Amino acid sequence: MLLIKNIGTLQTPVGAFRHGGEKQGENIKLKNAALLIEGGVIRAVTSDGELPAGAEQADQVIDAGGRLVTPGLIDCHTHMVFGGYRQGEIPLKLRGAGYLDILRAGGGILDTVGKTRAASEDALFEKSMAFLDEMLDLGVTTVESKSGYGLDLENELKQLRVNRRLQQAHKMDVVSTFLGAHAIPNEYKGRADEYIDMLCSQVLPVVAEQKLAAFVDVFCEDDVFDVLQSRKMLEAGKKLGLRARIHADEIEEIGGASLAGELEAVSAEHLIATGETGMAAMAKGGVIADLLPATSFYLNKTFAPARRMIELGIPVAIASDFNPGSCPSLNLQLAMSMGYIKYRMTPEEVLTAVTINAACSVGMEETVGSLEVGKQADLVIWNAPDMEMLVYRFGSNLAGTVIKKGEVVKA
Repeated sequence: MLLIKNIGTLQTPVGAFRHGGEKQGENIKLKNAALLIEGGVIRAVTSDGELPAGAEQADQVIDAGGRLVTPGLIDCHTHMVFGGYRQGEIPLKLRGAGYLDILRAGGGILDTVGKTRAASEDALFEKSMAFLDEMLDLGVTTVESKSGYGLDLENELKQLRVNRRLQQAHKMDVVSTFLGAHAIPNEYKGRADEYIDMLCSQVLPVVAEQKLAAFVDVFCEDDVFDVLQSRKMLEAGKKLGLRARIHADEIEEIGGASLAGELEAVSAEHLIATGETGMAAMAKGGVIADLLPATSFYLNKTFAPARRMIELGIPVAIASDFNPGSCPSLNLQLAMSMGYIKYRMTPEEVLTAVTINAACSVGMEETVGSLEVGKQADLVIWNAPDMEMLVYRFGSNLAGTVIKKGEVVKA
């Protein structure tokens, strides 16, 4: 049994539901609080200097020293299983090449596809384990991981098997997403419809049968997959029991957000170019907006209209989008600071975005995302007195003690 006492402020959203509109900024803030944890689960939460009943039986006691405690962070959008890196694209970008320009020339995602196909499963696993260690050190305790750098049966399954091994081997919870429709591979160049048909008939059934993913995703974007192709992909996945996510309106607004609303997808992701029609559809469909501010920064793009989304009642999550091309940073704390400064979100709204809304995005809201009795004991004791300091100190790692399932994984 673990007792954490002398918590200056325990700040958390509450419940197991998507927090949109005014609820996006609703956190409880308990002063001089304490937590009692048993069997990896929160057994009691107290405040105002009161210790929980049974605290005297704790065999491990942590004094938080008056610091801030929040739920563990949840990164609900990453592409962390990949071969190689793409630092060679930076000179091209400095000379004015855009993301789609590089992709059309055979670089970008397709460059990583070649390197991922060439990498062994064990090499990808070891590389990704190191990424998870780095994330955990930053206070991230749950992560979503997409495939999408294999683009054929053998290598998509290889990436998804790595995700499963990571979930089994690492302290962190890893949620797997199938993103075979991430780009059109060279062998299907000019034949996007045939590629989607192949994924739906040959790859998706194996992914579902082997239970290698909880979600299906598609990159709905100009020169990648259009709305009709994206709908076919997501509907095929849903029929096999995979919940829908969609990369939408990252660079051009071609209808991805509207499709997300129509299909009542769990999430629409990126949304840099989304307008009023798409946002209205998302609000109606109950879609979570997974926003990726570090990608806007790295691509030198505008930032998604987070404030307007919150006004419309759309639940907003913030994620890193860690990948080798458009966002080679896995620092979710940095993305939180960008949400504060560039999205003009309050510290309370930011915390909700990386805890309970992110938990809903990965289908784990009943287990993680808030500090309440009965939920998994995933939390961070920060080297900060409050959330204002946490989002203010951009670029610094303020995670002090990290606890996962009631176990201290970073002291």
